[in-house]
Amino acid sequence: MLDRTVVEQFLDEEFGDLDLEIPEDVSKSTLVETFCQYTEDDYYEWLKDNFKSFFEHGDPDWEWIRNKIKSYDKQ
Repeated sequence: MLDRTVVEQFLDEEFGDLDLEIPEDVSKSTLVETFCQYTEDDYYEWLKDNFKSFFEHGDPDWEWIRNKIKSYDKQ
């Protein structure tokens, strides 16, 4: 679940950079919540796709995973 405060700050910055304004008939809190839900829906699908590729559709290459773990431990 996304941190709504962080998302609101992000939207403020992005809207400022693009010189966009929220229409008067759209509340900021509703926009933030709707954007969060939209992003979370997409994020879940992205996680599922990455899970499938990382674990090779149920036939994981554990040696490759161990190497990934080692490479991230070094960072």
